[in-house]
Amino acid sequence: MTGFDPVLFWLVVAFVGAFGLVIGSFLNVVIYRVPAGRSVVSPPSACPSCGKPVRWFDNIPLVSWLVLRGRCRDCSAPISVRYPLIELATGTLFALLAVRFLGGASAESNDAQLIALAIVLLAFLYLGAVGIALVAIDLETHRLPNVLVMPSYIVGIVLLAIAAIVLGDFAALIRAAIGMAALFVAYLVMALAYPGGMGFGDVKLAGVIGLYLGWLGWGALIVGAFSAFLLGGIFSVALLVMKRVSRKSGIPFGPWMIAGAFVGVFVGEQLWSGYLALFGLA
Repeated sequence: MTGFDPVLFWLVVAFVGAFGLVIGSFLNVVIYRVPAGRSVVSPPSACPSCGKPVRWFDNIPLVSWLVLRGRCRDCSAPISVRYPLIELATGTLFALLAVRFLGGASAESNDAQLIALAIVLLAFLYLGAVGIALVAIDLETHRLPNVLVMPSYIVGIVLLAIAAIVLGDFAALIRAAIGMAALFVAYLVMALAYPGGMGFGDVKLAGVIGLYLGWLGWGALIVGAFSAFLLGGIFSVALLVMKRVSRKSGIPFGPWMIAGAFVGVFVGEQLWSGYLALFGLA
């Protein structure tokens, strides 16, 4: 996997995963407050039932929820299982992203390459954190808030541009710009052609996804974009078969866009190469 000391490598992965647990705890605040238009930094977290502030030792990711058995220490009101699930999902995704990007390093990697890998990892950790928050918010409110989507353009462009400068390789950055524009325009056309089926929040999110996947490669971009429709379609058909929704029901597409994006991140290039090889085009 890497030419570095494997013990050090897995320690770094574990650290990134633990950092993800902490970020996941913060994302719970984001998911709860952003749709309501409230600040995510003030006031401090408190029980929504009794209003008592959450003590610092009751705010340890995963551990506190388990120790408290999913209930408020003061009023015993139930604490949603969503809180530890978001923390666990974020920690797991962060660890997997660390393996995905840092695993590409080798003993022959120079300082510039290592710095660039770290910057790219940071960019994708940001995407992962925002993606998890958007999935939870879209499932609950059918919204993809601009306050989360639009800064992702700035963060992605800045970090990926720095990585390109460090490497002295601008091909990936150009590809990212093309991916951003292509997915944005494609979703915009779909939104204009079928307003009831595609929202402008999806359009704006598509540009962000195109930026990140384009950086990784054409295969990641194509597979990630296609996977969103494949996964969303399978889920929608399953709901129709189970009669949980009707043909006119609105199903949020943002979660499937994000799920598809991470299919592209983790296996997009491999799947695309396999597809081309299957038809003798590799």
